[in-house]
Amino acid sequence: MWIFHILCLAELTSLAASAYEMPLTRIEPQMVKMIRKRTWLNYTKEKEERRIKVMQGRTMSSAYPHEVLDYYDAQYIGEVAIGTPEQHFQVILDTGSANLWVPDATCDPRRKRPAACLKSKCDIGLVCDVFCPERHCCIRGNDIAENPCLEKNVFDMDNSTTYKRMDGEWSIQYGTGAAAGFFGNDTLKFGASGSNHLTVPGTVFGQAKKIASFFVHNPMDGVLGLAFEKVATGNVTPPLIRAINLGLLDEPVFTVYLKHVGEQEHVYGGVFTYGGIDTKNCEAVMDYQPVTASGYWQFRMAAVSIGKFSSTAGWEVISDTGTSLIHAPTAIADAIAKEYGAQEHSTTGFYVIPCDVDTDIVFTIGDKAYNIQSHNMILPTGDICMLALSKMSGLSFGTEWILGDPFIRQYCNIHDIGGRRIGFAKAIQ
Repeated sequence: MWIFHILCLAELTSLAASAYEMPLTRIEPQMVKMIRKRTWLNYTKEKEERRIKVMQGRTMSSAYPHEVLDYYDAQYIGEVAIGTPEQHFQVILDTGSANLWVPDATCDPRRKRPAACLKSKCDIGLVCDVFCPERHCCIRGNDIAENPCLEKNVFDMDNSTTYKRMDGEWSIQYGTGAAAGFFGNDTLKFGASGSNHLTVPGTVFGQAKKIASFFVHNPMDGVLGLAFEKVATGNVTPPLIRAINLGLLDEPVFTVYLKHVGEQEHVYGGVFTYGGIDTKNCEAVMDYQPVTASGYWQFRMAAVSIGKFSSTAGWEVISDTGTSLIHAPTAIADAIAKEYGAQEHSTTGFYVIPCDVDTDIVFTIGDKAYNIQSHNMILPTGDICMLALSKMSGLSFGTEWILGDPFIRQYCNIHDIGGRRIGFAKAIQ
């Protein structure tokens, strides 16, 4: 989903017989780089224009479309392994979608070339155009340079002894393009190399034959969705849901803890815990709220207040690990920014805030008040600081707010899949 600091999951260690931890490492996302290069406004304008076309111009086909938000500020990348022997991928951990997909070997035309194309006369480029008798072997230079799969890890089904091809195709639409391909079935392992993996046999996943051009400079290979089955493209069972169905976890629960690390990169940044509540990094659970949507981690928020501003209108909100900012309705976002002393930046479209602001914002969920401290709402981006707040697009899931990483850094999120509820516990920083 939406994103800002990108976190890489380093390794997977076992908590108990059926509970697992995935440590996180923080790296810089593509969005920050685009802001620094002053290309962000043009990108977002193009994104919104294409999103409108996607939403208004959909046609029925044999593929399974799944409209999601863009991963321009995706925060979490985790390592997974697919197949036997293992093939490793860096994937976004996204509680706003429900499918696992990675690039297939066919996504990069340089790989898996037919035997007839391996002759020296059929090398990629001008030599092929002039001398190769098999013209279909020739790949244009532009095709290579513009291929988003060029630097990605790709899945080679021929190299896995446990792989099974599945029927059906899938397509995921983005504001900046699409990812599309076919389904496969294989063994999935959560985490980096090692013995203490959550291993899920018979996982159905997407093999992308093409991916959006936006991903070309993004360090992720694919996406691992952690939402409910209802929103899974192709009606497949999401990997973590399958793990629960197979009885591989102590509890049908996962906990997200994010550590505040400031501008540091490539350092420990938190942990995902599968199969239980993280009692090492999280205090006692303050409260649970029922999930109000059929597919997403959506719930009701009663009020928001900061300084002299408050509103008790009540909204549907989602907590999303794939979102680096707090996304709010336009009028409310402007009112909140005013209380922070922030101003909208003319070339980035974001709110610029004095780096030394010390003001808390309070969200009321149920009958509990959740204070978000200013250090979780201020994002340094080089020579200025940005408020981790954005105006909500009208083209999202129908929810009115998205509570992204500033909220999750302050409060651990306990995702109770079995109870269809979400809990909050103060993070131990």
